[in-house]
Amino acid sequence: MRSRTARPLTPTARVRRLRRRITALFALTSAVGLIGLAVFAVHSDDRRWRQQLDQSMGQDTSWAIGLLITDDDGRLDARELADTMGTGCPPLTVLSVPPGDESAPMTVEHAPRRPCLTVSTSDLQAAGAAVVRGEHAAAVDRHTTDGRPVRLYADPFYPPEPAEGEGPQGVIVTMAGTADQRADHRRMTWLVAGACAVLVCLSAAVGHLLSGRAIRPALAALRQQEAFLADAAHDLRTPAASLRTLAETALRGETDSTDVLRRSLRLADGMGGLVDGLLTRARLMSGTETLVREPLRLDQLVEGVVADAPAEGHRVTLRAEETVVVADADLVRRAVGNLLGNALAHGHAPGEPAEVVVTVSPDGTVMVEDAGPGLPSQLAEGATLFDRFRSGGGSTGLGLSIAAWVAHAHGGALTAGPAEGGGARFVLRLPLA
Repeated sequence: MRSRTARPLTPTARVRRLRRRITALFALTSAVGLIGLAVFAVHSDDRRWRQQLDQSMGQDTSWAIGLLITDDDGRLDARELADTMGTGCPPLTVLSVPPGDESAPMTVEHAPRRPCLTVSTSDLQAAGAAVVRGEHAAAVDRHTTDGRPVRLYADPFYPPEPAEGEGPQGVIVTMAGTADQRADHRRMTWLVAGACAVLVCLSAAVGHLLSGRAIRPALAALRQQEAFLADAAHDLRTPAASLRTLAETALRGETDSTDVLRRSLRLADGMGGLVDGLLTRARLMSGTETLVREPLRLDQLVEGVVADAPAEGHRVTLRAEETVVVADADLVRRAVGNLLGNALAHGHAPGEPAEVVVTVSPDGTVMVEDAGPGLPSQLAEGATLFDRFRSGGGSTGLGLSIAAWVAHAHGGALTAGPAEGGGARFVLRLPLA
């Protein structure tokens, strides 16, 4: 059988997977912290209501112990306790310890006739025995004979004149119902659990947003890298194929070698210009090439661009007035050169020289007009004219894209429209000094 290998993840998929992991880690960390706080809060509430109940029952047993009487024969007398307090509610039970044998079952000396809560005698004796062994008050949770939850509180008492080392004479046991307290505690537990769930979900959402913001620069860099590779592959495919065709033709001896070299040189120059434009656009979009703003003579800069342009039989007319702008000279030179090169390449009919007019105005604008066929109808009114691969004239459109970016980076604008002679007009606006 053929083994299926996992398809490798793309860089974008890896970054998105990293975002999901960051979100999960953020939510998990928040969940651990919130669960810890919730457990602490629930445990504290449970301990609090028990302590409050024990304190209240301890006050009752302390008062009851003061009402117990021991006669001359050492026997307990609980009549004053019953007459004074009324031991039915809260129910007070007096247990005595058999003399000389603390391990023997304790004797019930007094029990209320009509208690509001009733537990088994074995539970009372067990609570009393635990107190005798520990010689201090203690509380335990039990259930009444009809199944209701209660809390037993046992408090030891001693003879009036205890001998050294003598244990407790007996124990008073009281009890209180805990159904209401337990119901409140359950409600509080569910409320805390629900709040923790909501906070964990909210934390996951916030973590997802924050991780999205954190990876946004990485995704943008990947998109720029992919766009650069797509541009390079798209733009270099045709000249590379032409060079291959020329080389194959030359090897077969079907054409003059001088013509092949001339055409190869022209293609190499075109490929160099494409690579230069691609690198410039990539640096501009990634921010690695920063603006160096300084006052410069726009008319002199445009004059130099026109002088260096490969006219090759075309006619370029320059009308320039003294203009000072604040801009990056290298970037502005490239933008004007791209506009002029675009006019020379597309601003004329096939086989005829181009008529290009370049005007520099004192308001910081450079206008390039040609007498060609004009802008394509599908792009004449749309902003996509300055997108890459949208020139509509058989070129890549990188020149106009770079020129538009340079204009916007300086706070200016690049607009396009019909010229007076029927061709195209491009207007580059830059801020004045």
